[in-house]
Amino acid sequence: MTTTFSYTHLFSFTEAVFRGMGCPAADATLATETLLSADLRGVDSHGVARLIGYVRLWEAGRINPTPRVGVTYETPSTAVVDGDGGLGLVVGPKAMEVALEKARQVGTGWVSVKNSNHFGIAGYHAMKALAHDMIGLAMTNASPLVAPTYSLERLLGTNPIAVAVPAGEQPDFVLDMASTTAANGKLEIAQRKQLPIPEGWAQDAAGVGSSDANAVKNGGALLPLGGATGSHKGYGLGAVVDIFSAVLSGANYGPWVPPFVAFLQPSANPVGQGLGHFFGAMRVDAFRPADEFKAHMDNWITTFRGAQAVPGQQVLIPGDPERETSAQRLLEGIPLLEPVVRDLETVGAKFGVKL
Repeated sequence: MTTTFSYTHLFSFTEAVFRGMGCPAADATLATETLLSADLRGVDSHGVARLIGYVRLWEAGRINPTPRVGVTYETPSTAVVDGDGGLGLVVGPKAMEVALEKARQVGTGWVSVKNSNHFGIAGYHAMKALAHDMIGLAMTNASPLVAPTYSLERLLGTNPIAVAVPAGEQPDFVLDMASTTAANGKLEIAQRKQLPIPEGWAQDAAGVGSSDANAVKNGGALLPLGGATGSHKGYGLGAVVDIFSAVLSGANYGPWVPPFVAFLQPSANPVGQGLGHFFGAMRVDAFRPADEFKAHMDNWITTFRGAQAVPGQQVLIPGDPERETSAQRLLEGIPLLEPVVRDLETVGAKFGVKL
């Protein structure tokens, strides 16, 4: 069962909740836009369903609603940003703006972030570059739920990577992917629907592949992208994200990354501050004229989209499904599962906000 809500209704509700947490008006609006971008794009695991998680972290004193986000170290093209324990939904966009400004000045900008929290979908941040004829990059480390290849221990997060590339007449190229076979939010959706998960998503506590949506909750782990014969590739990608996001910035990495769920406490012996992100922005005209590049991107996109497909299928460009879902949901509304609706009603009651 689902209930459909308009984007504007969910925006007003979510913004009021963030205001109730003590976020300044501008930050509450920014956090809401960042969070709901996931619901619009069909990434339901990372949207308003996560709102109750942010509230619980705030109640546990693990989110600062009024952070002083600032640069602690920089060169003309690089920076480290300290999120001051704020919502990643706010820290992330502000750090990406630092990367964009550096790219405006010197062609490229690279920013590693510490002392932050979960920042929503990586694609939202990478796409900030598109309006400026820039290529955007965004990645983040996350709660340690992933076992490296051959490991029984959970040492990495789902550690997503997003790359956004501007095109001309064609829709922009937007890759947004976890370095695992599936994000933990997909397991949460399966739990709410009481459905099994596909083989290759997770292993149980003994390291055996499992179709139980509760496998990770019961001591198992998510699996890196690549499956039985190629998980070393997903493991390697997740490791790169962890290093760029945290070892580079001074955030926690590996098993020390603070868990998103409030009922699990952060490590008593952290190696850094909060969790970390990494952002990049590259001015297209630092490489070749932007119009020329975008014309060739159009050609690239139409060539790949027009490739002969196997029967009954269509070759897609990264970003196609999300773009189509966004257009549909802006018109028809955003469907929420009943467990999510109940969670939101619980959250709203805390702040006197009606869903």
